[in-house]
Amino acid sequence: MNFNLERSIEILERTPFVLKCMLTGLSDEWTSTNEGSKTWSAYDVVGHLIHGELTDWIPRAELILSGSSSRKFTPFDRFAQFEVSKGKSLADLLKSFEELRQKNIRHLRDRNISDQDLEKKGIHPEFGDVTLSQLLATWVVHDLNHIAQISRVMAKQYKEAVGPWTVFLRVLQQ
Repeated sequence: MNFNLERSIEILERTPFVLKCMLTGLSDEWTSTNEGSKTWSAYDVVGHLIHGELTDWIPRAELILSGSSSRKFTPFDRFAQFEVSKGKSLADLLKSFEELRQKNIRHLRDRNISDQDLEKKGIHPEFGDVTLSQLLATWVVHDLNHIAQISRVMAKQYKEAVGPWTVFLRVLQQ
């Protein structure tokens, strides 16, 4: 599938709802457990998504669209959620994520991004030149990646409990 902004928004606007349905009301055993050292729980992932809403996707898109001669992205702190989320409940994080995403989708739609805009470039600190369409496509896949990650982390809580069925459950073999 080629990049399409409206098709992308279909996913982006649903992610908060998917996570809210998936995680609301679950015990901490499901949402705060990770896969081991230096891995993330569902709670951590939601905090990470919030940080991206605040500092990554729209700020980088705006930098690309600004026409500024300085198009270099600020490096993204992929671990900021560990400090920023401290003391907040998962319900608070899910609500914040939903509100921020709605705001960012409105902003994206209000920009009336053209095909020419999608080809404009910014400078990623590791990759160099990237287009707006690549940034926005990455935002979509980033969401889907983290939904899959949350599913995998939660599934692994029952890795031993499923017994011999483990061989048929690919999510437990990752």
